[in-house]
Amino acid sequence: MASLRMTTITSEWRVSSLLARFPPSFSARRSTPLRPFSVSARSLSTSLVMASCGSSSMKEVPLGIDPAMEETYASQSKLLKEFTSIASIDKAWTFKRDSGGKGSQAMFSISQTNLLANKRRKQILSAHISKESDHSVNFQWAPFPIEMMGVSTMVPSPSGSKLLVVRNPENESPTQFEIWGPSQLEKEFNVPQSVHGSVYTDGWFEGISWNSDETLIAYVAEEPSPSKPTFGGLGYKKGDSADKESGSWKGLGEWEEHWGETYAGKRQPALFVINIESGEVHAVEGISKSLSIGQVIWAPLAEGFSQYLVFVGWSSETRKLGIKYCYNRPCALYAVRAPFCESKANELQSKSNVNEDSTVVNLTQSISSAFFPRFSPDGKFLVFLSAKSSVDSGAHSATDSLHRIAWPTDGKPCPSANIVDVIPVMMCAEDGYFPGLYCSSILSNPWLSDGCTMILSSAWHSTQVILSVDVLSGNVSHVSPNDSGFSWNVLTLDGDNIVAVCSSPIDIPEMKYGWLAEKTTASDSWSWLDVSNPIPRCSEKIRSLLSSLQFSIMKIPVKDVSDCLTKGSRKPFEAIFVSSNKKNDTCDPLIVVLHGGPHSVSSSSFSKNLAFLSSLGYSLLIVNYRGSLGFGEEALQSLPGKIGSQDVNDVLTAIDHVIDMGLCDPSKIAVVGGSHGGFLTSHLIGQAPDKFAVAAVRNPVCNLALMVGTTDIPDWCFVEAYGSQGKNSFTEAPSAEQLTLLHSKSPVSHIHKVKTPTLFLLGAQDLRVPVSNGLHYARELKEKGVEVKVIIFPNDVHAIERPQSDFESFLNIGVWFKKYCE
Repeated sequence: MASLRMTTITSEWRVSSLLARFPPSFSARRSTPLRPFSVSARSLSTSLVMASCGSSSMKEVPLGIDPAMEETYASQSKLLKEFTSIASIDKAWTFKRDSGGKGSQAMFSISQTNLLANKRRKQILSAHISKESDHSVNFQWAPFPIEMMGVSTMVPSPSGSKLLVVRNPENESPTQFEIWGPSQLEKEFNVPQSVHGSVYTDGWFEGISWNSDETLIAYVAEEPSPSKPTFGGLGYKKGDSADKESGSWKGLGEWEEHWGETYAGKRQPALFVINIESGEVHAVEGISKSLSIGQVIWAPLAEGFSQYLVFVGWSSETRKLGIKYCYNRPCALYAVRAPFCESKANELQSKSNVNEDSTVVNLTQSISSAFFPRFSPDGKFLVFLSAKSSVDSGAHSATDSLHRIAWPTDGKPCPSANIVDVIPVMMCAEDGYFPGLYCSSILSNPWLSDGCTMILSSAWHSTQVILSVDVLSGNVSHVSPNDSGFSWNVLTLDGDNIVAVCSSPIDIPEMKYGWLAEKTTASDSWSWLDVSNPIPRCSEKIRSLLSSLQFSIMKIPVKDVSDCLTKGSRKPFEAIFVSSNKKNDTCDPLIVVLHGGPHSVSSSSFSKNLAFLSSLGYSLLIVNYRGSLGFGEEALQSLPGKIGSQDVNDVLTAIDHVIDMGLCDPSKIAVVGGSHGGFLTSHLIGQAPDKFAVAAVRNPVCNLALMVGTTDIPDWCFVEAYGSQGKNSFTEAPSAEQLTLLHSKSPVSHIHKVKTPTLFLLGAQDLRVPVSNGLHYARELKEKGVEVKVIIFPNDVHAIERPQSDFESFLNIGVWFKKYCE
């Protein structure tokens, strides 16, 4: 199912990322994740449990366990708690501190799970970076991090002299803007709901940008609530009245469509500018109500001309289909004149010219997708990513391309600008060469000092790597080491140096500092230094458990190459194999881990949840079947139209591969997946009923014919079932013939063969794969006498990622697998 794009095996096992680009999965690049119950005196939750040995109807009861099972819960929950407490580095910024250029100041945003509060703590930790002539580097860390309680987001100004802190309300209170200086709070503004709602901090529509002189901030927030009818004792009341006026109440008004999963209750994203001297807020005028706004940045200022804002716009003339993890929604870059920025030249213009100048300009009319805009340091060109291959094919995520347009010297945007391809969509790369671009984010300032080199993180097969891209020549260079199997992610740039983190399935993230050791015409040579830092840390017990593990990335040959229509689809796919490094006479039980999407990817980065499962004594086989990101467009596009067959066969081929290598006991195989990974898991236990001892699914796609009428992305069902032609045949009212095909592609068509004990973890607020899909399938299994357990999380969406829910999910997975796979 459309899941976070990079199914990284993220630190929260999310689609992260997720994140993400990516929809939910059990690991994901653009990604998601999947709350058992706690055996403490105060249970974390009461679960809806359905067992084949109990009543046929569902009822709310506390989970009951025998003493042996209680001990399992106690021991596993203690271990999982230790993994969960590991902090994550989310963002970083650097600023020049002294005129000599030898030192800089860094600021790191850290998050850590707070299970009792069911939230994530946000903290800031600062450091001074000093560099010596011998290229050594020293990080002098602040003694303690500072917790940012109630903070929704924070964005430093370009110079680092100011910090914007935004606190979104949890009710109808104003949104709070704070401007901090080096030592104190300098300004504080409360923006009422009548001006706008919460500021978007979702990572997609989200956009907060300081102007060059750091007096104005452009940002994206929910448009103000529309007026609603008022009723009293005599019926409808004319005119406005206070919400709490005695003897009256506010009606609901007309229903407003939203952007699906995670956006329920969110109003349309709109563009605003705040003057941080006066606190005055202006809505940017001239933008069509049919456009949802995101990712705003300031255009370069041309002397004597108006200043412009550049933003991404998503049109919604008809239905708003789900956008989370879905890059196949058409979008374009637009420019509009910014408020507060009237130049003297404009004051002399005639009214007609001013009105003409206020028109919103579409900068990318000739391409179906444009997002993540970034201006070059000299302001001469604008670079952006495109998911045109996703939009054009209908696949929810696909191979990216990178483009640039020249920015006019007079600063006035041109709708007919020539779009230059910097990195085209890579169809099929030769072995060892750049497989294409797969970016889930771009730094706000990704440029080296030459003004034309960008530093990006991208998926490269089953790893995430750091790349340098010359946007003038299109040359792409591998910056991070490529011989370790580790995954790398750029945090920020420090001048021409890189601050990054690297990790593996068995190594917690470590900070690295990279510098360009040698620049040649053929390639660049980067050197990397270890950075001693206080984050993230883990206990000695965790460190000892991880040291007993090893991992490798396996290439799995395609079984039936005669069925492959393209060169890319015939190339081997990959699987990450994690196992004990101790010599044993017997093999550990195996867990097969399947990402969602299907067009995301499980990367070789550290996942706390997967590391927890490994530490319980399981080997992991994390399969990146054909259709995953990071392997070229031909391999990705080979899957639509073949879900339930090609992807299932790839997973079975990978399992047989490790069995043939003597790495797996065929009688002790478990399988787990979320979203499309749950679709695959449900298919596998039906198509290969004797292969698996136990299974677990999180918000699985079990019946496409049922899902198509209830999901926020019905077009996904058509594209993945029919192939690229499904984009054109998609309809809100499918025919009986179409429903029959959707049913035949679904796991439910094989349900009569299933006998594997299966754990269902379902989010009641899921709009992507509504809870009815998994619940219906679980009830059918129970009716057949298959051992089933269902846990429903009443407040979770598709990515069951609220801290207590995430914890309980993986604790129950661990206990469930121990019960059936020892």
